[in-house]
Amino acid sequence: MTTAPELLLPAGSLDKMRAAYDFGADAVYAGQPRYSLRARNNEFRLEQIRQGIDEAHARGKKFFVTSNLIAHNDKLRTYLRDIEPVIALRPDALIMADAGLIMMVKDKWPEVPVHLSVQANTTNSAAVKFWQRMGVQRIILSRELSLDEIGQIRQQCPDMELEVFVHGALCIAYSGRCLLSGYFNHRDPNQGTCTNACRWSYATHDADTDPNTGEARAQKMATDFHFAAAQQEAEQAFSTCGDGARHPAADKVYLLEEAGRPGQHMPIMEDEHGTYIMNSKDLRAVEHVARLAAMGVDSLKIEGRTKSLYYVARTAQVYRRAIDDAMAGRPFNPELLLELEGLSNRGYTGGLLERRPSQDYQNYLSGHSQTRRSQFVGAVRAWADGWAEIETKNHFQLGDRLEIIHPQGNRSIQLERMFNLAGEPITVAPGSPLRVRIPLDGPVDGALIARLV
Repeated sequence: MTTAPELLLPAGSLDKMRAAYDFGADAVYAGQPRYSLRARNNEFRLEQIRQGIDEAHARGKKFFVTSNLIAHNDKLRTYLRDIEPVIALRPDALIMADAGLIMMVKDKWPEVPVHLSVQANTTNSAAVKFWQRMGVQRIILSRELSLDEIGQIRQQCPDMELEVFVHGALCIAYSGRCLLSGYFNHRDPNQGTCTNACRWSYATHDADTDPNTGEARAQKMATDFHFAAAQQEAEQAFSTCGDGARHPAADKVYLLEEAGRPGQHMPIMEDEHGTYIMNSKDLRAVEHVARLAAMGVDSLKIEGRTKSLYYVARTAQVYRRAIDDAMAGRPFNPELLLELEGLSNRGYTGGLLERRPSQDYQNYLSGHSQTRRSQFVGAVRAWADGWAEIETKNHFQLGDRLEIIHPQGNRSIQLERMFNLAGEPITVAPGSPLRVRIPLDGPVDGALIARLV
């Protein structure tokens, strides 16, 4: 019988780690801000990593430490010094991308398990075997692979652990190695400081072209946009293919204007398919869990260390059910798709797991996440005598239908009574940071509350 794949969830905080485990995760990944690709919104300093590893092991779970930046020389001077106390805490693996850092770790601590990050862009079986020779225990395969390609690599590398992303944000760059944020803001995504420039709202403007080269001649940029102004001449040629030739399908030149920088115009090319540096939909592969499990993929990974506790709990619960159904031989439950629609998302795509038209990957309408089925409105903080104290997160009111999301199962109720902490009846909970009491039957400890819309 096929072994169930590991369900691997993101942990941007200890509370999110606990929610991941409560709702079905087998393992989580977290990283030091200096050496992972989440320098912002990351509470995992050494003490939190220690606590996380201790709690994980006490529950029989795994805790992986992400150390996957593409290092410049200044990080080499401090890396071994800073990673040594982390390794002493005995994490279940380090997730790494930089070949030099991997070499340094394996030279000093050959027994430490290393998982190769998706940042290393592993797309073929020869690369998997190369890293296996280097002592890497697991390969996190590139997001650019199809299901068929993953299956081929599994067959050709039967004794190597393989991990595949199944849910979360997708980058517009190859396996996340993007330069857009660095171009606009001097915030290097490969050093953990991405500003998600691909999600911003842009407008296009007509531009003249140089009759000799065909390149865009941009209007003069605002003087306060120093980086772009300094690079204007070098960065005008968005209109060429990789060999420097003009793209045959590119029939019009535009100037790009980001909503936050009005009047600052940058040249791009647009053909009949639109532009290519914009906003991707979010990956959702819950419907492919059974096939990935049948292939023998060892770990199914969810993206989102900066996402909310509600996101972590909800995705853990849904993908846990998908794995359990697959292992029991039950058919795919389409209700899981609806439950994921309740999360904020930019529209969903199967990414490159299935070959589809390019418009399936891109959301040209909005860079913002939207909630289509439910909204997270609160969390249970205490319960006694049939009454739950709710820490509110968003607006809800009497008459709303609420979903109680709990590791032992979900249920929905019609909200008919509600009181403030002074015992006075109220009709509306306007949102954070209010606390209210509502009638709830147990068990509700650790439950999350969503308003069905």
